[in-house]
Amino acid sequence: MNYKLLGKRTGLPVSEFALGAGNFGQAWGYGTDSKEADRIVSLYAEHGGNLIDTSDTYQCGESEEILGKAIASKRNDLVITTKYTRGIVPQQALGTLGNHRKNMVQSVEASLKRLNTDRIDIYFVHQDDFFTPIEEIVRGLDDLVRAGKIFYGGISNFPAWRVSAAAILADLRGWSAVSAIEVEYSLLQRTTERDILPMAEAFGLGVMAWSPLAGGLLTGKYRKGESGRATAFKGSIPYEGDPTAETVLDELFSIAGEIESEPELVALAWLKSKGVIPILGARTYEQIQNNLKAADLNLNTIQIKKLDEASKVSKGYPHDFNNALENRMVLTGGKIDKIEKPQIVVL
Repeated sequence: MNYKLLGKRTGLPVSEFALGAGNFGQAWGYGTDSKEADRIVSLYAEHGGNLIDTSDTYQCGESEEILGKAIASKRNDLVITTKYTRGIVPQQALGTLGNHRKNMVQSVEASLKRLNTDRIDIYFVHQDDFFTPIEEIVRGLDDLVRAGKIFYGGISNFPAWRVSAAAILADLRGWSAVSAIEVEYSLLQRTTERDILPMAEAFGLGVMAWSPLAGGLLTGKYRKGESGRATAFKGSIPYEGDPTAETVLDELFSIAGEIESEPELVALAWLKSKGVIPILGARTYEQIQNNLKAADLNLNTIQIKKLDEASKVSKGYPHDFNNALENRMVLTGGKIDKIEKPQIVVL
């Protein structure tokens, strides 16, 4: 397993693949028990993995509890991330939901207990609640860093403009920096490339990508009639049956055949080539055992280009409008000339 710094705002080395613990527990009626979770964590650590992601809401809190026990003997060797916003059970009181400081403080204390640890390495705001001021969120994370409850703060599933506002505000006020983001990103979810990834690059944020295999769709197992998240939770995977998904799967199977690999490994290698950290949400020992093989797989530029083409999406306005300037034609002196891109010289 190779390592990289978590963005440019930290000196924290993390493995190039993270382990997702969303399947640890069975409160949702779909997941794995503590014994299997122990095996998954142990194998991941043996392969050099050190970044494990969970949330207070996963499996109604069971994920954190099971993970806390699984990492007890190697806590200092691992980087643990968790999140707050949604609460852990359905129909919670309003005071225990959202991004506000009250919920943040209550949630971090509860997560510390479930994880059986005295600090959380990276604490993410799970998603935008659309009403808590960004100042309150960023200052709250800074308070937790200063209190020693967390080491780094991050933001997950927020629009690019909200994250950039948070990053700038933290810098201007001298608060602890926003260090990382979590986003959905895969061959079937590339709209993340429109604004969120360029924003993260501009601010030097680490990027963790959830659902890198689109809920298992990119493994090709549903083509073979196998079961998984799509069969356990009907309608949970929006790409299922989409023409683009079929085109992408065709290309994945083709490239996998060329290099004697498997479609899911090709999909993970493609994502790794984009400079993000895929989160491997394995439910079984066999799944993580197989997915970890992607650490040794590197695609060439032609293979990456083929997958880019098969999965391409329109970037929308204003990106498509501005890109069109490169091909805009104008009439000058009775003839059509292509506008040349200006050459900028740094003196």
